[in-house]
Amino acid sequence: MISKIFVLSWIVSGALSTVAVPAAAATTHYDGRTEYRAPKADAAPVIDGVADEAVWQEAKWQDLKHRWLGPEFSADDFEGRYKVVWTENKIYILGEFVDDVLIDTYRDPLVQYWDDDCLEIFIDEDFSGGDHQYNHNAFAYHMSLDNQAIDIGTDKSPRNYSHHVESHWKQQGNNIIWELAIDIYTDSYDDESETNVPSSLAAGKVMGLMVAYCDNDGSELRENFIGSESVPYGPKDRGWIDAGLFGSLVLVDSR
Repeated sequence: MISKIFVLSWIVSGALSTVAVPAAAATTHYDGRTEYRAPKADAAPVIDGVADEAVWQEAKWQDLKHRWLGPEFSADDFEGRYKVVWTENKIYILGEFVDDVLIDTYRDPLVQYWDDDCLEIFIDEDFSGGDHQYNHNAFAYHMSLDNQAIDIGTDKSPRNYSHHVESHWKQQGNNIIWELAIDIYTDSYDDESETNVPSSLAAGKVMGLMVAYCDNDGSELRENFIGSESVPYGPKDRGWIDAGLFGSLVLVDSR
């Protein structure tokens, strides 16, 4: 368990909150983190929302089963799970979701993006944990239904990072298949630079990863927030601040 404590203030759902948050020192994470071992893909999957490449059969499913915000919900309302594979250039995530109502109320991608239905991908390039609220120690990509990737920049304002992520999803009934290809950047990423270079990946690399889904069935605000990792104490929705909550993503040559 992380032992150091510091106080962070932030705006959650439009209200200013001040809470005690554990300070995650380098390489320190909460107890109970999961480990996901992602197999290498000989060829990059096509990001088309179909997921018919053989490499996806080599990766295991990981569930989104932790209710961070909102009331109890039925399996007809929401279910979610994901897989990960990688190449030297990117990681690839396949999400499979049941969502009976899809909402995209806030068409400006930088306005209340967390209150629409969206997929959230949290990535910490070096699994160092710690604060990433207004820095790039980690990224928290909020993937909108129009496939845009939004996170908070170092200027403390929402920014569009869609150039980091290729995203495509398809729906059949209440079932959604969502595929993403993601460039990985270190904490030296500069929002004002046009020369940031993604990291090269290799077997044995360990990153931080957490996946979540914001579910809205027609309300002004999201109704549920469901994630892949447990939050042992404190505010459940602080993954966009605290990378100590992330599980580990281990890149391997095969399953």
